[in-house]
Amino acid sequence: MSSLTTTPLPRFQRLGWLSHRVRRSPLTLAGLAITLLVLLCMVFAPLLATHNPNALDLAHRLAEPCASHWFGTDEVGRDLFSRVLYGSRQSVGVGLFVAFAAGIIGGLLGCLSGVAGGRLDSLIMRLMDIMLSVPSLVLIMALGAALGPSLFNAMLAITLVRIPAYVRLARGQALSIRQMGYVQAALTFGAGRWHLVSWHVLRNALPPLLVQLSLDIGGAILMASALGFIGLGAQQPTAEWGAMVATGRNYILDQWWYSTCPGVAILITATGFNLLGDGIRDLLDPRQQGR
Repeated sequence: MSSLTTTPLPRFQRLGWLSHRVRRSPLTLAGLAITLLVLLCMVFAPLLATHNPNALDLAHRLAEPCASHWFGTDEVGRDLFSRVLYGSRQSVGVGLFVAFAAGIIGGLLGCLSGVAGGRLDSLIMRLMDIMLSVPSLVLIMALGAALGPSLFNAMLAITLVRIPAYVRLARGQALSIRQMGYVQAALTFGAGRWHLVSWHVLRNALPPLLVQLSLDIGGAILMASALGFIGLGAQQPTAEWGAMVATGRNYILDQWWYSTCPGVAILITATGFNLLGDGIRDLLDPRQQGR
């Protein structure tokens, strides 16, 4: 059974409706195109790169963009185009990891909290309130500094900070779904908490969680880049967009391309994931299914 009051469409009609809705939304199409392009760059970076991203060439250090170096070179002669391509693996990889890890952990905790109630619910929500009382960026920097400067530690810090948002969202859905007749019937027949969470609550809470997850990817990329910018993310010689922007600011007046190229990559990627997230939100809205 479903908590939605609208009549579900047959599968082939739903696919046609989804295709129609996507085609009618230019921003969703733009977000999908940007996202696919970025993911292709991640996967095929070794084939697309024109140089070894870590190869030094001091004879051509800080060279401006040209036919042999499309984005120019950095302070030790490394090709920036190749480093931006490989940097997508680090920056976008962090965004995907954070969104999925925080979404899974937070979604399960929130559903369990809403179904269990009582002391367990109070304990989980008070912990989440404590984390939400501290500004996100400040808490991320504090955790990153405590864990140590590395890309993996940056991922852990951002994931921990993003979990409360999913917990609160999933708990709200669980409290609403718990009052449904079919859930009460399952309780009457002796269904356990884990069965309620996995079979009834989590399935019906999945659409809003997916929307939040898709919107969080862009934000996680920006947070990872911010940590890299202040030196708490990826370390040299690893190519990472935030760290590249941080180093390039020392040469911004004369070698503008150094910070501009990875900075534009961050902007385009975050915008693409946000546009795609907005499109997914519209597609999963049950009020849109008859339109």
